[in-house]
Amino acid sequence: MATDAPDITPDEDGPGDAVGWSPETARGGEEASLLDDLAARGLISDSTDLDALAHRLAEGPITLYCGFDPTASSLHAGNLQQLMLLARFARAGHRPLVLVGGATGRIGDPSGRDNERPLLDEATLAANVAAIRDQVGRFVDVVSEGALVDNHDWTGPLTLLDFLRDVGKHVNIGAMLARDSVRSRIDRDAGMSFTEFSYQLLQAHDFVQLHRSHNCELQVAGSDQWGNITAGIDLARRMDGAALHGLTSPLIVRADGKKFGKSTGGAIWLAADETSPYAFYQYWMQIPDDDVESMLLRLTFLSVLDISAIITVHRKEPHRRQGQRALAHHLTAIVHGDDAARSAAIASEVIFGGRPAGLDRPSLEMLANEVGFTGVGDEELQNGLDPAELFVRSGLARSKGEVRKNAHGFRVNGSPVDLDRSIGADDLLAGYAAMLSHGKRKHHLLVHADSVVG
Repeated sequence: MATDAPDITPDEDGPGDAVGWSPETARGGEEASLLDDLAARGLISDSTDLDALAHRLAEGPITLYCGFDPTASSLHAGNLQQLMLLARFARAGHRPLVLVGGATGRIGDPSGRDNERPLLDEATLAANVAAIRDQVGRFVDVVSEGALVDNHDWTGPLTLLDFLRDVGKHVNIGAMLARDSVRSRIDRDAGMSFTEFSYQLLQAHDFVQLHRSHNCELQVAGSDQWGNITAGIDLARRMDGAALHGLTSPLIVRADGKKFGKSTGGAIWLAADETSPYAFYQYWMQIPDDDVESMLLRLTFLSVLDISAIITVHRKEPHRRQGQRALAHHLTAIVHGDDAARSAAIASEVIFGGRPAGLDRPSLEMLANEVGFTGVGDEELQNGLDPAELFVRSGLARSKGEVRKNAHGFRVNGSPVDLDRSIGADDLLAGYAAMLSHGKRKHHLLVHADSVVG
């Protein structure tokens, strides 16, 4: 039998009682520690009732969910905080569900947007859902039954009349209009379509369905989803008398005010074919000093104490970028694996430090894909290659005369070029490639043709 639920109205766009809550006021050591850890990491923004949530966690494992709409073929860096939040709950013994919005993705969430999203076709949505399924598996176990769900499974079969009769009658239109995400759009000339307006009702219905099918009691999301979460909680109370919980985390905005997860080239994707592991690593290496501690706390599994120690060292010698190195390594390892993180770190050192000696093949392959490469065959390597001609061939010099005139600025494998000595197979690092450099920032790899990377 359903328990009594708090009366949370769906037009509650403001924060809950996260501020002022402390684990000492709640029952349950481990459960309080989880919420305490989230608070210490700056991961709690709004909550329906943290005391009630702590009491519920003390009773045993809880099923929670977070939704991701398949609006692209990859999740991006802005999704990392919520993926890591699901993983933190999983590590504490709870059961996270990942909802892929096969239905809501057909509409598009208006939260935080100035205009309507373009509608995607069925084939694109299906491909995006499959890609996201693979990505979230790195954070939570989506192989186990029911860990990944698609809201199209229950929304698709619904007729419009059934939805309006069974769901719509429980929702107050005034509350929907009062939402910040709706009100801000309606006040603009472009307005909002009925399609987008209905998004919050579909998401609210998701929470009801997940509670019925998976006994899901908690939804987590970014703070821009607070209104949608409370709408779902209120709908579940009205339809089933259920007492559900909501918890949001602050959106990550860099100290300079720039939107997190974006670079000058666009979004930082989690898919390696969209953003290479090296480019992903470099994004975190460029995070400003003022943002490093917050990023380490919110986005890594490092303990709060370990992060404090890293930041102490970082502040003593900020030029060494120890905080950024820790952040880049841990996140690249989580998203792309330990080997990719190691290779990205080595490649980064070479590109910015010019020390290629000791490079292994995986690091050279990553470097080749980032700086470019030229393939050479066995015969050329056996006969020897003119170094000045190679620098022109690689695009690092305009002419052989430029190389001869400024030979001190050109290097092979980190050493000044010897124009009287040809380059051959013995110069290939790891038997794979030689590194040509002009100055400190321009590099190109000479790769054995039989080993050219794709």
